[in-house]
Amino acid sequence: MKRILPVVLLLATALGLAAAEPRVLVYTRNFTPDGKGYVHDNIAASVAMLKKLGAENGFTVDASDKPDVFTEANLKNYAALIFSNSNNEAFENDAQRAVFERYIRAGGGFVGIHSASGSERAWPFFWATLGGKFNRHPPLQPFTLDVLNSKHPAAAHLGATWAWEDEFYYLDHLNPRMHVILAGRLTGLKDPKLAEYPGATFGDVFPLAWCIEENGGRHFYTALGHKIAYYSDPNYQKHVLGGILWVLRVKN
Repeated sequence: MKRILPVVLLLATALGLAAAEPRVLVYTRNFTPDGKGYVHDNIAASVAMLKKLGAENGFTVDASDKPDVFTEANLKNYAALIFSNSNNEAFENDAQRAVFERYIRAGGGFVGIHSASGSERAWPFFWATLGGKFNRHPPLQPFTLDVLNSKHPAAAHLGATWAWEDEFYYLDHLNPRMHVILAGRLTGLKDPKLAEYPGATFGDVFPLAWCIEENGGRHFYTALGHKIAYYSDPNYQKHVLGGILWVLRVKN
């Protein structure tokens, strides 16, 4: 298959045909049976940003908060799934979870943004796909990010550090296959519960953005993205775009 694809693209070029753009599904479901789960007010802004990035960078974006999009036939249309500020129960039933798992195990791409790490908190496969499970965060505040992989497209536009303000997410059940891109500095962070978790698990920093390659596919997660205004911030947009293009294997 890897040898066939370039031939198909060359043939399409020779015939004057444009190669089809990769298509992604942006998924935003937030649900708890009691209706008390936290729903971010940034969802519309995140979807608008992703559609803009897609239009400007050669990928097509569909968006939904309906779990019935998780069918075998429908997911065949997508090169990647982007869980953007989803939270709590992402799926309605185990049949939908099984479709998601088969898609990922078959090499499908995955991107998680901010509270996506709070989705499916009772399902280990989802934690492993995203890279971890949301534990908690201290109050929103400024902090410094260390760029640990400046060659990754999600951080290539940054310097050695990035001054940012956000909710500093702590995740647990971290996937050991992750490669950390950005780590937030714990020093100076206002958090009275810091000693409880994460403590000194990673020294004076904690991972906040990473990538994973497994099952033949690519996964990217960023914990950043709480405020509506962030989705129009150029550095944040480039950060998310770099992660998406890396998952899609598209060079920027």
